[in-house]
Amino acid sequence: MRVLVLGAGYAGLTLARDLERRLPADADLTVVNDTPHHLVQHEVHRAIRRPAVAEAIQVPLDEALDRAEVVVDRVTNVDRDARTVELADGDALDYDYCAVCLGAETAYYGIPGLEAHSVPLKRVADAETIRTRFFDDCDEGGTVVVGGAGLSGVQVAGELAALRDEEGAHADIVLVEQLDAVAPSFDASFQRAVRDELLDRGVEIRTETTVESVTDATVEADTGDIDYDLLVWTGGIAGDDAMGGERPAVRADLRLDRRAFVVGDAARAVDADGEPVPASASAALREAKTVAGNIAAQVEFETGGDEDEFAPRPDPYRFAVPGWIVSVGDGAVAQVGPSIFRGKAAKAMKATVGAGHLTSVGAISRAADLVDEELHA
Repeated sequence: MRVLVLGAGYAGLTLARDLERRLPADADLTVVNDTPHHLVQHEVHRAIRRPAVAEAIQVPLDEALDRAEVVVDRVTNVDRDARTVELADGDALDYDYCAVCLGAETAYYGIPGLEAHSVPLKRVADAETIRTRFFDDCDEGGTVVVGGAGLSGVQVAGELAALRDEEGAHADIVLVEQLDAVAPSFDASFQRAVRDELLDRGVEIRTETTVESVTDATVEADTGDIDYDLLVWTGGIAGDDAMGGERPAVRADLRLDRRAFVVGDAARAVDADGEPVPASASAALREAKTVAGNIAAQVEFETGGDEDEFAPRPDPYRFAVPGWIVSVGDGAVAQVGPSIFRGKAAKAMKATVGAGHLTSVGAISRAADLVDEELHA
């Protein structure tokens, strides 16, 4: 019996750690990831201003996992009919149960010139590129355009504004959003607080602005051209190439079929109440717990159950989080229930989120380092 976990982001690592505990001893558990470490994705923006934080937010998989075999390779295809996963090095892995946790890639929506002329923010190397380009192209005066005002775009814009102020640079930071508000997927009170925090930190906001094409020096938008020296694009997500660039739609049991599940940003899911699940770390972590229990129950039934019994019905996932939080340079905005927090309270909450996740995967010393970076930013 072999269980494959594809990807070791929030969903994949949490799922694998749960399965290590839940699966019977004779079941094989294999984790496939394109790097040998787990990345705390929602803290990558910190590495733009604080390169040393990169070490704290990357956890070696051989430290985070005990019994799972780790295969460092890129998944190129998932053949659910053959129950086979193809890898970039030409190998293939068979499975009895599989969880696709490959996350999502940056979406460019076919906008001419956008992918060629922008930098995404998905990996530490992207943060390093943004930092280098900022000092090379914007330090003595220039314009940084950040495309997309979701939480990722807000954090990038805030971090760049803080870097500008620390270095005494003269760059303009412009945040561009197609919809009519920053953090457009969230409550109006959260949106207003995030907007105020950005404005307080000297970020120019242009909402209701649609990017139509990009050259090497100009963002061409429906509201007028914006000349830039550095363009960072955080404007949306698309599926991994191994899934044909798609994020498949799944119901609350998160199943693609009887033996394959899809977890986290890799899917477009609806929960047990029929509500769309937002692409977020908090959702991925909670989905992983549900899927781990369901896979373990199926494996236990298949390896030791009574053949006259029915297979267990998978538990559904129900989306429920206590609130949201976003960093904006040295500040933060948090929503807990209906209450909105800024200032020291929000900053302290933000510090606990990444540290709490690192602690949950056994990286306690890295958690302490991250808290130090957050609180002394």
